[in-house]
Amino acid sequence: MSHAPYHADRAAPVVPTAGSAPAAHTRTPNRATRFRGSALVTGASSGIGAAVARRLAAEGGWHMVLNGRDPTRLNRVAAQVSAAAFPADLTRPHTDRRLCDFVLDQVGRPDLLVACAGVGWAGDFTAMPASAIEEVVAVDLLSTLHVVRQFVPHMTEADSGRIVLIGSVAGSVAVREEAVYSAVKAALGVFADALRYELRTTGVGVTHVIPGVVDTPFFARRGVPYLRSHPRPVAPERVADAVWSAARRGRDEVYVPGWLRLPARVRGGAPGLYRCLATRFG
Repeated sequence: MSHAPYHADRAAPVVPTAGSAPAAHTRTPNRATRFRGSALVTGASSGIGAAVARRLAAEGGWHMVLNGRDPTRLNRVAAQVSAAAFPADLTRPHTDRRLCDFVLDQVGRPDLLVACAGVGWAGDFTAMPASAIEEVVAVDLLSTLHVVRQFVPHMTEADSGRIVLIGSVAGSVAVREEAVYSAVKAALGVFADALRYELRTTGVGVTHVIPGVVDTPFFARRGVPYLRSHPRPVAPERVADAVWSAARRGRDEVYVPGWLRLPARVRGGAPGLYRCLATRFG
């Protein structure tokens, strides 16, 4: 089933909200009991990104910049958590550089980067419009790669920081009628591993958070509601809690909920059996 891809206002201006942090701040060591500092959260207009912003605000001690494509919703979230807002479409050329400059000016080098931006599309692959393929790849994968690339040099120079990438169980096990979404989330997971190996001699960590079905506007925007009775959607706050816990403890990978690790392991250890079960039960 095809649908028109979701687009926010691509021409939204850069608008810092009231209460944003000053540019200068003292970097706090990245340890379990003292993990505070500056943070960038993308995809923060709603859903998981907004929940992560609220979770960090609840912890206290964070100076945040939030990015999203919808300026109205983004500014609302930013005002709630006293963050600076950068409403912009990260798929547009050079926006990653403008975001980096804005973050460095507002809060300095980020101690935490949480990449939550994402869109979906459901239906037969052959019915998927070319524009939808390009949007899913651009938003869910390419924009994240470009943003991370902007900030890694600043983190490695300080020998500190953590990058959290929000993936999906679709990228671990593949989901029918979500071929492109599964593909880009799988690529994001491999990127997380490869970048972690590359940064192993630095103080910069990489965390891959892998949620299952999350109760957010994601499904409404992709044009097809979630209709399965199992697994049941989890609240975005649960994913935000996992993001905070994994980042604070320096964990490489975490599934939300945790039992989703089982089908991923079955697929990895017995791919033939998994494919038979997936074909039969979907």
